[in-house]
Amino acid sequence: MIGIGTIINTVAVVIGGTLGTLLGARLSERIRETVMHGLGLVVLILGVQLSFETTGILIVLGSILLGGILGELLQIEGQLNGIGRWLEKKTTRNRTNGPGAGSTRFSQAFLTSSLVFCVGPMAILGSFQDGLDGKYETLVIKSALDFFAAMAFASTMGPGVISSALTVLAYQGALTLGARWASVLLTDPMIAEMTATGGVLMLAIGFGLLEIRRIRTGNLLPALAIAPIIAAVVAWLPSLWTAQ
Repeated sequence: MIGIGTIINTVAVVIGGTLGTLLGARLSERIRETVMHGLGLVVLILGVQLSFETTGILIVLGSILLGGILGELLQIEGQLNGIGRWLEKKTTRNRTNGPGAGSTRFSQAFLTSSLVFCVGPMAILGSFQDGLDGKYETLVIKSALDFFAAMAFASTMGPGVISSALTVLAYQGALTLGARWASVLLTDPMIAEMTATGGVLMLAIGFGLLEIRRIRTGNLLPALAIAPIIAAVVAWLPSLWTAQ
């Protein structure tokens, strides 16, 4: 099963994109700003709640530090932004007002919105949570964000935004299914530390939505993979000491 959270997210993009196409530019900037700030506050609350899942804050600290260093070395966020610029350049190249202009505009809307909806940490973290323990609160909040983003995008870029719902369905569905297969290898303590580390990333997202501080959250994504590894090592060390 793909996951309830992903289905909700897909529907939210379809409805938001449809409303944005119909309403055009009637949605004011003040309304979008207020809604985003409200969602930012909720994201902060969820981040704090998730971070309390940890049984050892040093595990979360180590995961964030190591993950941040690895992410900066790999320049994950820069590469993601580069993909976005490349896609935009590809879809806007040789754009004219001729017969092909409409299809080019549709393609640009599809690619741009697909990238925005799928590359963020919430998509990865939420899909993992949905797949590992059936909790889809993170994806519901992401759905609210994507709903208004789709509405805003479609009001300026057109109906191509609606088709990006297929990308959301395929991408997040694959992550959810992958997490369920990985759950065979993950213990409860490993999942707890990964969840708590994800909570810290949620706080970073919330700060960005509230325009308090922009944090390169993409470069912290490796922390999600490092957290369960550290948790497994910490659990393994006492048994190794006892055996000696």
